[in-house]
Amino acid sequence: MKLTKSLKPAEVQRDWIVVDAAGKKFGRVITQVATLLRGKHKPSFTPNVDCGDFVIIINAEKVEVSGNKMDAKLYHRHSGYFGSVKSEKMGDLLVNNPAKLYRLAVRGMLPKTNLAKDMIKKLKVYAGSEHPHTAQVSKTEGK
Repeated sequence: MKLTKSLKPAEVQRDWIVVDAAGKKFGRVITQVATLLRGKHKPSFTPNVDCGDFVIIINAEKVEVSGNKMDAKLYHRHSGYFGSVKSEKMGDLLVNNPAKLYRLAVRGMLPKTNLAKDMIKKLKVYAGSEHPHTAQVSKTEGK
C-alpha cells in the first residue's frame, strides 16, 4: 500500500516564473497565475502548505479584456464609515495601477485563509517588459 507524500514547508522548492500578459485575455492570465502561486501544477502539491512558485507578470498593461468590461466592471472599497464606498473602473485601474488590479483578481482565486497572504506576496507585477528580478528567473510561461 502506497501512501501519499505530504510536503513539509522546509521541503518546498520554489522557482521563479515569468508570465508575459501581452495580447492575452485577462482572465486566462489570472487563472494561470493563481495556479502557479498555489502550486497546483506540481506533482508534490499539498493543500495545507504554501508550495507555489514566485510569479512575475510583465507587460501587465497590454492585456486584452473581452466585452465592455473596461468601462462596466467596477472595483469597490469601503472604509467602514457611512457613505465611504469608493469605486474605480477596471480600465482606470489598468492604466493607473495594474499591480493592484492583478492582485485583487488573483487574491479572489486563492483560498480564503492565512496561507493566501503568503501566496500573494510571491506575485510581482510590472507594467512594462522590464523587471528587476533577472538574477532569480529560471522559467518562462506563456511564450
